[in-house]
Amino acid sequence: MKKIVYVLIFLLLALPAVSATDPNDGADVKGEVQPYTKEEVMAIEARIMEIKEMDKSELTRDEKKALRKELKDMRKDIRERDEHRHRSGGLFISTGAIIVILLLIIIL
Repeated sequence: MKKIVYVLIFLLLALPAVSATDPNDGADVKGEVQPYTKEEVMAIEARIMEIKEMDKSELTRDEKKALRKELKDMRKDIRERDEHRHRSGGLFISTGAIIVILLLIIIL
């Protein structure tokens, strides 16, 4: 009888913590982000290598700022495309549920 009570308490605490919905449900979904093609990847790598090999000591302050902004924008675009590719649903368990699970394991 005690085990059934523990299991019921666990289920009641864990139920709100489990998300079975789509993470994009109800959110504004922008246009579908396409992964990079090989040509785009090679172009980005070439541009990054070109910037690394530059002699930046002769550049003006505004030119250096433009290079930093360009690199920052490339990094941001890469992250956005990467996050979109890895975004998926999943199982979310609250801290309280984990504590209850550990307590049940220790007690039983």
